[in-house]
Amino acid sequence: METKEILKKVRKIEIKTRRLSDHIFSGEYHSSFKGRGMTFSEVRQYSYGDDIRSIDWNVTARYNEPFVKVFEEERELTMMLMVDVSNSEHFGTTQLFKKEVITEIAATLAFSATQNNDKVGLLLFSDEIELFIPPKKGRSHVLRIIRELIEFHPKSTKTNITEALKFLSNVTKKKVILFVLSDFIDVNYEQTLKIVGNKHDVTGIRVFDKHEVAIPNIGMVPVQDTETQEILLVNTASKKVRTAYKSHYLKNKNYFENAFKRSGAGFINTETNESYVKKLLLYFKNKGAR
Repeated sequence: METKEILKKVRKIEIKTRRLSDHIFSGEYHSSFKGRGMTFSEVRQYSYGDDIRSIDWNVTARYNEPFVKVFEEERELTMMLMVDVSNSEHFGTTQLFKKEVITEIAATLAFSATQNNDKVGLLLFSDEIELFIPPKKGRSHVLRIIRELIEFHPKSTKTNITEALKFLSNVTKKKVILFVLSDFIDVNYEQTLKIVGNKHDVTGIRVFDKHEVAIPNIGMVPVQDTETQEILLVNTASKKVRTAYKSHYLKNKNYFENAFKRSGAGFINTETNESYVKKLLLYFKNKGAR
């Protein structure tokens, strides 16, 4: 892809997702993710109704009238976007591929964090660590993240969520807001997820296509596994084949939901042809109400 075309795509995604983050998500994001605690801000004169436990006795004694300490939430947070770039993301039977939806969601989250003056970092993974961009602030940094999401070409085609979680745990010493964006066609990551969830605020966002849920009856068709590149001739007229196909989908979906629940993490399921905006808003509102 030429540089001019990449920049055009980056700008298009910025316009769409920044509008969403500015007008819809920034307030919800702020209320959903708490700061690292309360820090001292100033002292002021005591007013009727103030908690007497907040009285600053040293200042009160000095001026012979009551003063109280004022605290404010320490808001600066760090968001990490952990994005699956394996080959299975290059699938879609409606308007967008899974990769394109993931890119839009990641950009929306990044701009929401920037609106709150938080840092944003990026980790791209397959079955190995493909790219790590340390957290920074600012629009130009977010645009770099979007550019990488659009044009990055991974070395591997497969997926290993466990290895990505382990890497993130090793490089992040302080608590972060972690969003894992993937189709989660993988298992055996629950134990590592629990360890990461004990330290960080984790949310899994699973993006899937409707034809991954069930395969239509269209006779004999060649089917390629996007991650192994293996091509098989599949008889979709067979009820047994269609049942096995759906069973495989449900196995990954159920594992994803149960693993995140048991790890105390949040999760979202969104299909490529439905509004991820509504899903994110509902998730943020529910999270902020807790």
